[in-house]
This record gives sequence, structure tokens and C-alpha cells, in this order.
Amino acid sequence: MAADAHGVAAERLKSFVERLERLEEEKRDVMDQIKDVLAEAKGEGFDIKILRQVLRLRKMKPHDRSEQEELLETYKAALGMA
Repeated sequence: MAADAHGVAAERLKSFVERLERLEEEKRDVMDQIKDVLAEAKGEGFDIKILRQVLRLRKMKPHDRSEQEELLETYKAALGMA
């Protein structure tokens, strides 16, 4: 592997940088697509904050989700909100 004057494997470094640049571009594209879908959902009357909460909940394991919901109900009851 060829190294420059500072001992850096230049071709390997260039490969990493180019891969990262491609991934950053793909990430921007995906973020734009997410933004478009959220805008479409909002245009049809869906609440975006709630949609994001639903997505977060769906990522959770069922046991963790029910535990969190029980704790939330406990806190709400303690605060007189239930």
C-alpha cells in the first residue's frame, strides 16, 4: 500500500472519503423522501408529531412499549391527568 510523506495510505483514505461522501448523499436523498411523505400525510390531515410517535413506538419491543405506557399512565394518574 502506497503511503505519502506522512505515512498515510492515500488510496485507502481516498476510498473511505469517497464512500462516506456517497453515503451522505444517499442520506440526504432519503431525508428528502421522508420529508415528502410527511408533507403528503400532513396534506391528508394526519398529525405529523403523532406519526413520529407511532414510528418510535413501532420500533420498540412490545414488552418495552407496554412498560412505557403503564409508567405514563401511572405518572398521569399521580398528576391528576387520568
